[in-house]
Amino acid sequence: MTAIHESAPTDVAVKATPLSTEQQEWLARAYAALDEERMRRFGVDIVSIHSPTGFEREASQWMAEQMRALGMDAFYQPLDENTGNAVGYYRGSGGGPQMLLYAPIDTHLDIVDEYDLPWIGPAYRADMLPKGYVDAHGNVIGLGANNPKGMIMAIWGALDAITRAGVPLKGNVVAGFAGGGMPVKAPPNSPTANAGLGSGVSYMLNRGVGADFGIISKPGYAVAWEEVGLCWFKVTIGGGYIGYAGRPHDVPEHKNTILEAARIVPELEAWLLGFSKANTSGLCTPWGAVSTIRGGWPHKPSFQPAATEILMDVRVNPRVSTADVEAQFAAGIAAIQARHPDIQLSWEMVGSYPGASTDPEHWVVQSAMRGWEHVEGQPHHARTGTSGQTDASAIRNLGIPLARVGQPQPEHLPQEWALGLGGMGVGHIPHLAKVAKIIIYAVIDSCMRTRAEVGLAE
Repeated sequence: MTAIHESAPTDVAVKATPLSTEQQEWLARAYAALDEERMRRFGVDIVSIHSPTGFEREASQWMAEQMRALGMDAFYQPLDENTGNAVGYYRGSGGGPQMLLYAPIDTHLDIVDEYDLPWIGPAYRADMLPKGYVDAHGNVIGLGANNPKGMIMAIWGALDAITRAGVPLKGNVVAGFAGGGMPVKAPPNSPTANAGLGSGVSYMLNRGVGADFGIISKPGYAVAWEEVGLCWFKVTIGGGYIGYAGRPHDVPEHKNTILEAARIVPELEAWLLGFSKANTSGLCTPWGAVSTIRGGWPHKPSFQPAATEILMDVRVNPRVSTADVEAQFAAGIAAIQARHPDIQLSWEMVGSYPGASTDPEHWVVQSAMRGWEHVEGQPHHARTGTSGQTDASAIRNLGIPLARVGQPQPEHLPQEWALGLGGMGVGHIPHLAKVAKIIIYAVIDSCMRTRAEVGLAE
């Protein structure tokens, strides 16, 4: 497999652009108005509103109400009867940039047994349920309390502090919270069949919501300027007809596609390891996984299926197109087929979502890094080896430069809850407050300046 030889920065110098005396004074006032207890109460409320992908209406409508309560010009933007986005504006006096603050609002579990169990584990845990509460450590617990609703807590905390402090901006802040952000498809027979993979934010930005640049909040305590995309592939083992358990296994024409799939899965995993190494560059190490195996009838175990399907997610470096990944996968399948000529393989790409990046020298990335350094009191260093898909790529691919800012791993996290998904259901408020401070800094650094001062045409 041919490796990528393009160079891409893994760390950049942060340019010193001091705040004015006025900006420093308003920063201090906004920080003083940041209220962790208000964030905590807000977090319990939003976690308790169930918002699986494709069914975000109630949460988005509630979010619009919360922004109106802060004095923002906010509204609910419907996509259909089940899903929609929340959008709110904090308007400045004029002459400054328009800055997007964004986080998705949908969660990864449907809380429907036939969709989730036993695939998530033997039972639902407290961090998997849309029933928010505060634990003994002050953490908000519940489905999405860290990701994605923890990021909403951070943005809302920043908006709450800025509006209550009355920070006088030149530019506008537009806050967006969209459905359809999870890397999933709607479940079978869903009325929202097209939800997922950035559907909500793409609709939002194509229906009148614009920005000069923005910040997205997603986990990982550093500023990032690029994220991976993804390709979904379906590999089908087939070529024969239904089998029967009563026939001898040594009959030549007896093909059990489940057993043949078991030989192919390790081959796909080996290919993934080589693909990841060959396609690593910049901040991104594009991993992937064999995620689903489907074959046969649960109610007919006497019969073997004529086809078994293997589905996998392959992440895409922002310097590689989804078509290039498709070509790499085709070459990998051809090599696997050559090693197993007795197995009939076919495949198709069933989903794709390109990665994207922003120039790390761009104002918004630099401003976010200055905010990070202000909060931490030390030099910023980027995180490398990332492979998480976010709506950031959709936003960047629609022409909006973006910085990603996220929170550290939650504290007081039970080991069982940390496995696999890394504490998605535990919102540690002090960490989220750090993100809110970085956002406040970037808003004051950016939107109290003129468009020319941040490198935009007036």
